[in-house]
Amino acid sequence: MPISYLASLTSADRTARANMHLGASLAFNAGALNAGGFLAIGQYTSHMSGMVSLAADNLILGDFPLVATAFLSILSFVCGAASSAIMINYSKRNSDRNPYTPPLLLEAVLLLIFGLMGANLRKHELIDMSLTAVLLCYVMGLQNALVTKISNAEIRTTHVTGMVTDIGIELGKLFYWNRESADSRDLFVAANRRKLKVHLLLVASFFGGGVLGAFGFKYVGFSATIPLAIGMVVLSSAPMFKPDR
Repeated sequence: MPISYLASLTSADRTARANMHLGASLAFNAGALNAGGFLAIGQYTSHMSGMVSLAADNLILGDFPLVATAFLSILSFVCGAASSAIMINYSKRNSDRNPYTPPLLLEAVLLLIFGLMGANLRKHELIDMSLTAVLLCYVMGLQNALVTKISNAEIRTTHVTGMVTDIGIELGKLFYWNRESADSRDLFVAANRRKLKVHLLLVASFFGGGVLGAFGFKYVGFSATIPLAIGMVVLSSAPMFKPDR
């Protein structure tokens, strides 16, 4: 049943299957926002490693407005992650049956704001950074913290560098030649095929979202995020309509 399936993705009772499918959905969203957002504002908003490097480079070059912009991006991402953690922990403390619904709904609302008002927000700046970029960095942090907590840190949806690294590690294990020797049994190397499958799926989802996000922003504009927001609303509200049995 579709409602039961959707409700299982954000249920407090987690399964490996639910984690993988939710991670793929949110990775798709992250890819769409990151690639599409770049076309809209000229900045990637999930790439915090790049932001730290940007701050370091421009500190040496003496371009202090860009340093401030990089740190503002990082601060927005951190605030989004902190907000997600606060909402989830508060919901769990108060025995909420659906502790992951609040951050999902907040993300949906912010995506709607971005889709409907993004062009106007772009005209306003904090330091040298448009409010649209601040908003997207916040959303990325919110989402990444959500899926990190919901999967017990097994899955992250914006950290492609880490996922690609894990893919490389598991491929190295997969193709490693284990010599048959009694003395080397304790050194037997085996790939974690499930982990490899999950990370390949997440990277593919991020890429697929990026392609469609870039296409949407190129031909539709900011309103391309509205279907993403609607999808988040459906995902977050599904537990409310799940039948008792």
